[in-house]
Amino acid sequence: MAEVIKMPRLSDTMEEGTVAKWLKKKGDKVEEGDILAEIETDKATMEFESFYEGTLLHIGVEEGDGAPVDALLAIIGEEDEDISDLIKGGGDDSADKKEDKKEEESKKEESSEEEGDDEGGEIPEGVEIIKMPRLSDTMEEGTVASWLKQEGDKVEEGDILAEIETDKATMEFESFYEGTLLKIGIQEGESAKVDSLLAIIGPEGTDVSKIDTTGGGSKKKTSDSAKDKQTDTSKDSDKEDAEEKKSGSQSQGKDGERIFASPLAKKMAEDKGIDLSDVKGSGENGRIVKKDIEDFKGVEKPAEAKKDTAAETTAAAQPYVPAGEESFDERKNSQMRKVIAKRLGESKFTAPHYYLTIEVDMANAMASRKHINEMPDVKVSFNDMVIKASAMALRKHPQVNSQWTGDTTKIAKHIHMGVAVAVEEGLVVPVLKFADQMSLTQIGSNVKDLAGKARNKKIQPSDMEGSTFTVSNLGMFGIVEFTSIINQPNSAILSVGTIVEKPVVRNGEIVVGNTMKLTLACDHRTVDGATGAAFLQTLKTYLESPVTMLA
Repeated sequence: MAEVIKMPRLSDTMEEGTVAKWLKKKGDKVEEGDILAEIETDKATMEFESFYEGTLLHIGVEEGDGAPVDALLAIIGEEDEDISDLIKGGGDDSADKKEDKKEEESKKEESSEEEGDDEGGEIPEGVEIIKMPRLSDTMEEGTVASWLKQEGDKVEEGDILAEIETDKATMEFESFYEGTLLKIGIQEGESAKVDSLLAIIGPEGTDVSKIDTTGGGSKKKTSDSAKDKQTDTSKDSDKEDAEEKKSGSQSQGKDGERIFASPLAKKMAEDKGIDLSDVKGSGENGRIVKKDIEDFKGVEKPAEAKKDTAAETTAAAQPYVPAGEESFDERKNSQMRKVIAKRLGESKFTAPHYYLTIEVDMANAMASRKHINEMPDVKVSFNDMVIKASAMALRKHPQVNSQWTGDTTKIAKHIHMGVAVAVEEGLVVPVLKFADQMSLTQIGSNVKDLAGKARNKKIQPSDMEGSTFTVSNLGMFGIVEFTSIINQPNSAILSVGTIVEKPVVRNGEIVVGNTMKLTLACDHRTVDGATGAAFLQTLKTYLESPVTMLA
């Protein structure tokens, strides 16, 4: 299916972009990660990469032309795919509409500037206000995982200012200005809403004390008061050093120099007891990334030193805890964890859940999978078979493939399968588009690819949108049976348990068999009990006779 690519917002103030150069031409093959074009913003000319693979079918903005943010930039899809409807609905504004839009935005800017002057005083010449960016389509607030620049540091255009944690991933945020970092508005570990004041950059020595630092968003502060936050930089620095030493993930090396490392690398180093000063970074400017921690083999120490420190290591591993002492290990909730809690809570408390469980004889499925996997370069899992069978069963029971909207029930004609994947910070649900049209091997390949992206934090928002039904599998952990919370706006979710070897009755005799339990959670507003039961019967038929899925 073709993917529409829109003009991206590459800076916090960007309203329109100009295509300086196309690095791919119409008809060219495009791989994920390929640079499509160089786009000139109001700040700089930046490379724009593709998050899709396929053929470049349409170019919506020619070299040298400008277009507003979200205008149709390009379309990528399968060769010779019909995209006429997508081109018509590309959203290009007419010249009159563009002028009206510019005039309207100009008025908004003037109004915003007046409000800013009233609330926080005039902004000195050359000073730039940087706000918390919206780094994903669902982002409402962000957390500053780490600052790579400190107050007083010189900043060049393109320097990485900070790492910001969204509800999707931890992303680097670069500066579009040069000057001195005069003010940090959100400290490491703090969260703030989109458009809150993140930082101020300007000429060295500029007084920015009169500038409104609330930025129109409420910060969740970890300090006792606002006054504590405005203490001198050296105290902040001492506090940060103490926290980092306490966590075992130092930001300063043994020689006192600052160590640059991603939040994930720091966390992994802390969990593995690795001193970051012993690790050589392979990222930009020697920055330590996940791969460096994974590949780290350790530092060989002299035998005597190992012997001398053996007793200390043993003692450190067994700290003395007085009897009766109560303690907690408190961890700050990530943006992803907050979003998961919010959405699952909304689903559980608004959708009347009920559950249906069925037991499936997996003897034929096990034999079929074995034969399939004997083919060269083919690897199919039981989960792939469940996804395929579910997609085909949805085709026969479309009421399960529905959404409750209040006034209406929307029954999807397409089948997009959500596949729950556990990641370090929680759970994400990549989506297999048109799963009923895929073969088992295609399903297996796509699930592996999406799960890998999710665990490496490279998955894009578009990869997780549009599911009509979801499958959650905990069988690999030995879980026999469980229930899941519906992934709204879906009407149902399937929970898949492990395959259990047990006595079963077959042809009137007790024999050793292999069975698997499936539990369907349904929204009673859209799916009645009989409908859910009929769906499970069809699903069971497909799994117990896999040859029917190949017809």
